[in-house]
Amino acid sequence: MAVLLTIVVAAVIILPQVWRQRRAASKYSQRLVILGFDGLDPALVEKWMREGKLPNMKRLADRGGLYPLRTTESPESPTAWASFATGVNPGKHNIYDFLVRDTSTYLPDLGMVRREPAKFLFNYIPIAKPKIHSIRGGESFWVTAGKAGVRSSILTVPVTFPPENVPNGELLSGLPLPDIRGTMGTFYYFATDLSRYEEGNTEFGGILKRLAMDKGVARTELVGPPNPIVRQRLLALRAKGPSPSDAGRRTMAQLQADEDIRVPMTVRWNRPDKTATIEIEGKSIHLEPGKMSRWIDLDFRVNFLVRVHGMAQMLLMNADNELQLYVSPVNWKPDNPPVPMSSPASFSGDLFERLGYYRTLGWAEATWPLNEDRMDEKTFMDDLYRAFDDRAQVILSRIDARNWDVLVGVIESTDRVQHMMWRFMDPKHPMYDAALAAKYGDAIERVYRRADQFVGEVAERLDPGTPILIVSDHGFHSWRKAVNLNTWLVQQGYMALGGQQPGEKTLDDLFGGGEFWENVDWSRTRAYAMGIGQIYFNLRGREAHGIVSPGAESKALADELGARLLTMRDPDDGAPIVRAVYKRDDVYSGEFLKNASELQVGMEDGYRVSWQTTLGGSPQGIVYPNMKKWSGDHGGYDFATTSGVLISSRPVARPSPSIMDIAPTVLSYFGVSIPASIDGKSIF
Repeated sequence: MAVLLTIVVAAVIILPQVWRQRRAASKYSQRLVILGFDGLDPALVEKWMREGKLPNMKRLADRGGLYPLRTTESPESPTAWASFATGVNPGKHNIYDFLVRDTSTYLPDLGMVRREPAKFLFNYIPIAKPKIHSIRGGESFWVTAGKAGVRSSILTVPVTFPPENVPNGELLSGLPLPDIRGTMGTFYYFATDLSRYEEGNTEFGGILKRLAMDKGVARTELVGPPNPIVRQRLLALRAKGPSPSDAGRRTMAQLQADEDIRVPMTVRWNRPDKTATIEIEGKSIHLEPGKMSRWIDLDFRVNFLVRVHGMAQMLLMNADNELQLYVSPVNWKPDNPPVPMSSPASFSGDLFERLGYYRTLGWAEATWPLNEDRMDEKTFMDDLYRAFDDRAQVILSRIDARNWDVLVGVIESTDRVQHMMWRFMDPKHPMYDAALAAKYGDAIERVYRRADQFVGEVAERLDPGTPILIVSDHGFHSWRKAVNLNTWLVQQGYMALGGQQPGEKTLDDLFGGGEFWENVDWSRTRAYAMGIGQIYFNLRGREAHGIVSPGAESKALADELGARLLTMRDPDDGAPIVRAVYKRDDVYSGEFLKNASELQVGMEDGYRVSWQTTLGGSPQGIVYPNMKKWSGDHGGYDFATTSGVLISSRPVARPSPSIMDIAPTVLSYFGVSIPASIDGKSIF
């Protein structure tokens, strides 16, 4: 009886694992691997390949070819990767930018997804889990192929969150999978040398807290996700409009103070040893300077019935004269995420069982703390390599599993290193530093070489003759000067303000319900800018306070404004700022055309819309030096000068391929009918 019981228990534990891992035998004899490296630039690849620094990529190119890969208008990662997946232009897949706006309120929100919050009965008992819906249209090639029996493994490709059901396949979500706060990556910085004026939220993605030590001990807190119960009450109160009563205002203020779930944290500083011990949720983590901690499990309690699970790492940056502590964004736990982050839902947990902890955040690299001067270049590069290796181990583990016909894996560290370290390759950049350039001038090259090494690791695991495609979604430019498009629109009379110039916006305004578009007089505003180079018209019948009539008036405004944008000049030297302006109907087509901006601005090398423009701000001045470490970019540049890369291990039939060509190429390779709606063409 005891033996029988043991067998039954073992079956209960083991069989679900076996069933989860089973995949029907393939009916295809061929395989295909696609490796995506976000932002891989064709000029740099060609240069370093010629110099013998990318031998594995060159070996593939010698067998097939190296080509610039035409990107999308605009050349932004979400837009381009959505076209990669679906084979269609943005008018058919609906992803135009990182941000979208609500035409009834003009408020921006993160693009790519639509959220339904959790629901609670009596503000306590959960009756509905949160739901996240993708706004991406079109059908991914792995879904189309899967219906025909093609087995796929799709790993951290951008614009795959929330995960879709993949017939005969597995999918691990990438961007825009958020952190526990629902953002692209909120980091935490605790320090004894922070002034009270520095405390709070940074422009992009950080929470700064001052540590007040008392006999070597400081008590603080880690800010977690918004409490959905409190947020539900807040939304209900805001829907009623401003409260005239003192009691109502006090209730609103108290709810806002309680909106975020906070976890107490104690920092103990051992000055003689220059170390620190962090106590959080019953755990004690000993930290030494410069050494990243293990992953720390964190639970954020909504109430007695509901908890949100996450994980983070800690880095003691300094424990000498001052104490400085970095805490990574709180990633979702892959074995217990708030909502599914893979398909099947168990897949992320299966990977966790096999590999241990791995980063789940879609934006996995620490760009924000470096950009906010809360992290140095060495720490950033060390962290970036960890992010690269995290993605690489997942991809290699699935290659070794061999239960796929097509495998697609994307690593984005190539993009992040260029965003942050481009200044060291450009002596004309205002943030160029000769001393730092001597140390980090080859940082981008080293990451390209790490990518090349990874290509070699993949090739070694494949059967001879298995085709490999290396794809990047766009190239890169130097970003030397920032351009306030909304301020220019105000000066040119297209946007009207009533009252004083608005203050600068932060991501907290976006995620925390802050005020946007303050002092904008919509009754006199014809156009406004938001996102990376998008200009929208204040259209009658679409925007809540629209004044521009669709049809002839809108067309005339597009002609006039487009021509005037091309006259923009740098006041310092008269150099042109805008290279091209693309009208919506000229570059997009499809059922989502109505959601596109009327104009897409394509800037010259050296210029990019300011961060404030992306958030809808209009601060003083039009052109100013980019004094941020985020010094290279692609979004908002002319797509015609921002091509990505295609390296194929077999010859291609099209001399000027587009990122929309990858989807039909995969379908054609497996003999699957290409839907008539697809805009791309097979390159094989």
